Amino acid sequence: MSSIEPRNPRIDCLRGIAIGSVLLLHFMLAYGLKDSLLGSLLSAPLLGALARNGNYGVTMFFVVSGFLIVSQSLRRWGSLPAIDIRAFYVRRFARIMPLLLPTLALIAALGSLGLPHFSNTDGGHHLPASYFWLAAGSVLTFWHNQLMQSVGYFNYCLNVYWSLSVEEVFYLALPLLCLALRRTWLLAAVCLLLIVAGPLYRAAHLDNEIDYLYGNLACFDAIAIGCLAALAAHRVRLADGQARQLRWAGLLMLGGVYLRGIAGHQVFGFSWVALASAAFLLGAARAPRLDGWRERATRPLRWLGRHSYELYLLHIVVLAGLRNLLPRDAVGYWERLPLLCAFVAASSLLAYLAARYWSEPCNRAIRRRWLRRRGEDGARLSAERGDSLA
Repeated sequence: MSSIEPRNPRIDCLRGIAIGSVLLLHFMLAYGLKDSLLGSLLSAPLLGALARNGNYGVTMFFVVSGFLIVSQSLRRWGSLPAIDIRAFYVRRFARIMPLLLPTLALIAALGSLGLPHFSNTDGGHHLPASYFWLAAGSVLTFWHNQLMQSVGYFNYCLNVYWSLSVEEVFYLALPLLCLALRRTWLLAAVCLLLIVAGPLYRAAHLDNEIDYLYGNLACFDAIAIGCLAALAAHRVRLADGQARQLRWAGLLMLGGVYLRGIAGHQVFGFSWVALASAAFLLGAARAPRLDGWRERATRPLRWLGRHSYELYLLHIVVLAGLRNLLPRDAVGYWERLPLLCAFVAASSLLAYLAARYWSEPCNRAIRRRWLRRRGEDGARLSAERGDSLA
């Protein structure tokens, strides 16, 4: 068994970029930013690129999830065919479910009261209250994105959780594939097939945004790229200079593709974002820890990355509440930027409280109760929290 490794601050930075792009996208869709102080400070094309491409942030999350889950499995069990399926599922349940369950219950309760942006009225739908339980159940049973493909956009809050279903299918399938295939190279071959299938699927569904954004095959290629990057990092040790060059190449490529945008690049844009993220992760895998000004300058970004799961779940609840209190037409030019700051601050505070007083204690308690190697697992907890998109 390999020694326990601390959290990687550079990976937290990438997660911080990812969740920041998602927050900016959702605020822009709710309130707009062009007619604001930020819109005056930035050119319209730059503001549009920064705000409208937040779905690329989810692609980054998928890559990080594949990378971390495979990396941690290799460190913990030595090889993927040796994976302990029970321990794997307990860890995933302990990380995801303690906060997801009460969040879903809160959204369903508020929606059943008929509150706008919590109820099933998006996209012109007026679905019955019982549909909440079908929708919430689809999040918990890995097919909410497929429900959206059938129904369309129907619930402002719940629709955001489509990405959890994609990840949950990955978490369900990975240990089963590892045990069934019994060869790491066969798992790598499956990943390559998914990488090829992703652009083909998106190309065949360009007429439907929900399909090319949220379909399983539209997203699995990013996770597969993360898995392959983890396998490569496990076998190849880069020199410090090589790792630094790879990180910068990944960041520059990521920035270029992000600013170029999704429109017109639906087929390969997500693939390029995933490859750029994987390059950065490869360079970050064994990089020296941040120090000096780099450590100080990246603290806010790393904090966002460490709390990205809580932020992902809870920010949409905050935003839906804001939209009920302050309709878009009631927010003027000078209020939009302060409201954006208030939204991020409120979401961050709620995420911190949820992590500190609920999800982390529940995570530890479940692992202590259900994992046999209790001492080892407890020591790993702080290094491993936040390894999902969620």
